[in-house]
Amino acid sequence: MTILGQCLSALRRWHRPLVANAALMFTLTVVSAIGLFLDDRLLMGESVWVKPMKFGFAMGVYGLTLAWLLSKLSRGRRLGWWLGTVFAVAGLLDVGAVVYAAAHGTVSHFNNNDEPVAETVRTAFNVGVAPILLITIIIAVLVLIQRTGDRAMSRALRAGLGLAIASMVVALWLSNSAGARTVTDANGNPVSMNGGHGIGDPDGNGMFLTHWSTTGGDLRVPHFVGLHAIQVLLLVTAILGVLATRQHWLRDERVRARLVGVAGLGYTGAFATLTWQAKRGVPVTHLDRQTFIAFAGVAVFTLVAAAAVVVAARRRSTPPTDAALSGVAAG
Repeated sequence: MTILGQCLSALRRWHRPLVANAALMFTLTVVSAIGLFLDDRLLMGESVWVKPMKFGFAMGVYGLTLAWLLSKLSRGRRLGWWLGTVFAVAGLLDVGAVVYAAAHGTVSHFNNNDEPVAETVRTAFNVGVAPILLITIIIAVLVLIQRTGDRAMSRALRAGLGLAIASMVVALWLSNSAGARTVTDANGNPVSMNGGHGIGDPDGNGMFLTHWSTTGGDLRVPHFVGLHAIQVLLLVTAILGVLATRQHWLRDERVRARLVGVAGLGYTGAFATLTWQAKRGVPVTHLDRQTFIAFAGVAVFTLVAAAAVVVAARRRSTPPTDAALSGVAAG
């Protein structure tokens, strides 16, 4: 069987509604990228299609990860299937609202206008956003009560889902991080805004593509970092698995699990630091003294903890020397 055939065979075992959702999201990402060049409308300094492109990609990656994860459950598979299906529908509503607003050249999030497009978007968000957080919490509980793969993978999934939940809680802060104001949409119409993603500068932007704020704190940064922790930690798990074929001290899954745990703690520290930085109104591009100390502390802890695990594992796996064996025999 070819590699493509193996991939297609594996995909058939994944959660199909979520796979279909991911396919739609990645298609939206491509279409939105094309829209950047064909549609010259600007919304708050960026193309109206930037947000649909980012949301489509992020939801596609996360949905595909859940589709794979749900296929690994040994208990609660039927519940997992229904949860995944509801997540796929809710995600479609959530991202669909962003696309709908973009197509009409208006703001999706925090739009407080009393007109049909804004009201439709708010309704879609009210229906679609809450299930995404709730379902992620329930799936995290399902993963906690069983082993999904070896110890390293189980630890990566638990830490990753926990951070995903934390990132969604951070996103809820967005609605309370800025007051009322008025901006102009792509059609030149005023939009009454209530809430925002920026701290200090409610609608600040500046970074290429992401448009994360360079003029104030931006809670989209920790939201993004936490949401994709599960992919990063699974990548760490996969890399350790490959290295285990060459390093005998890594073949013990408890060692790999400990290293993944250290990576999870380090990632959590970075997530907490980014959240704290944003809440203080400091741009992610500005490394002030407090942020530097926090990141340095996280880095030192992670490196020391990882080194301790590696040293202990190598010491336990070192075969006895000939001299030591001779001494034992003589005794």
